Amino acid sequence: MTVLLLYFLIINIFTFLITGYDKFQARRHNKRIPESVLFILAFVGGTIGLLTGMFFFRHKTSKSSFIIKFGVIFLIQIVVFYFFIKR
Repeated sequence: MTVLLLYFLIINIFTFLITGYDKFQARRHNKRIPESVLFILAFVGGTIGLLTGMFFFRHKTSKSSFIIKFGVIFLIQIVVFYFFIKR
């Protein structure tokens, strides 16, 4: 259980930092982090880090397609978590 909590802590911190870095790159019109990378990080457990980064850095909060895709990932995680806990 401790290893799992450590994993989620690390993946969420990493996702938060990557979101901030992407915003930094966007402001300077430099090469960006692909959205697919952000979605993969969220899907493998970085949902809280991405959500926090979106609001903290005000990044991708007005892009509807990004928010919808993020919402789908979040809903999938809720369903998986529900079935995991129900077992």
